Amino acid sequence: MRTGTAILPLHFGSTPYWLFEMMKKLAREITLAIIKLYGEDQFLIKISDPFWFQSFGCVLGFDWHSSGLTTTTCAALKEGLNPLQKELGFFICGGKGKASRKTPEEIEEKNQWLSLKELKKLIYASRITAKVDNNALQDGYQLYHHTFFFTSKGKWAVIQQGMNDQNHLARRYHWLSDNVSDFVNEPHTGIASERKEKVINLIAKESEEARKINAKIACEKPEKTIKEIKKLKSLKLDQRHQILLSDIQPENLNKILLSTYEQKPKNFEALLGIKGVGPKTIRALTLISEIIYKTPYSIRDPATFSFAHGGKDGIPYPINKKIYEQSISFLSQAVKKANLGYYEKLNCLRRLL
Repeated sequence: MRTGTAILPLHFGSTPYWLFEMMKKLAREITLAIIKLYGEDQFLIKISDPFWFQSFGCVLGFDWHSSGLTTTTCAALKEGLNPLQKELGFFICGGKGKASRKTPEEIEEKNQWLSLKELKKLIYASRITAKVDNNALQDGYQLYHHTFFFTSKGKWAVIQQGMNDQNHLARRYHWLSDNVSDFVNEPHTGIASERKEKVINLIAKESEEARKINAKIACEKPEKTIKEIKKLKSLKLDQRHQILLSDIQPENLNKILLSTYEQKPKNFEALLGIKGVGPKTIRALTLISEIIYKTPYSIRDPATFSFAHGGKDGIPYPINKKIYEQSISFLSQAVKKANLGYYEKLNCLRRLL
């Protein structure tokens, strides 16, 4: 799938209650129409495309270029479809801030519709995708939003977003289970961002050896690794490195390295999944692997740009409530008639959806 750039400045404030209620209704009807026409798997494919998702948020009438489009569109989808999840076999968990951290618990609550094996796979997918985008891809954007979409058949998609406090911009990451053969090797369907950055990219193909060495170092005795880090304190490295030695405190790493040594992760993905392994641990291991083992890591940034009802901020024009309500009504009637076997109205929407 394509990847591309989308300007997403951090905007503050909230969505008016009346608009969010309309967004919920329209998001629900559009989703029902797509699922009716193409199935839930195709809807997962659509929301995993950063271009389609951006257009979807614009059609719902949100401020087209702000970071809030991601969080509000996902919230509208979740609340709008919540009463129909069992009927559709399509579920949405997570959200912004504290809600994002409750995603595994929400997935667990769906155990009456899924086997234990499928539940474990979905919970793992939710956790590891967050670990990858926050720890393995260190691009300056701290995750604060994570929404997990999945079907009763175990297919899933992830939309998550990170914030950069320094440049006041956001970056959105898209995942699709169909496209993930390896969680730590080029796994994304797309990354929408305002610009490319200099990054620590351990999920690039060219970082394969660095991933292996990181896992190897994590299995060694902590005292050996700490000793090597202390040696590095006196080195002067090339300016192209984003890793700052001042960020790496050997004393603070001892506890987590003892944990990795005891658990002996078999590979980089397993290392990422260990509780307590965060960005600083990964930075330290990456630095050691490059200096001691001469294993370079990638600094390639994986990031690669419609209005139907107006926009929340009045751009390009204020929300037209009458047209908005007509759209909801048309879609609702089309889906209801399709359920009765009359597809005329729904077929008119095929090219648009």
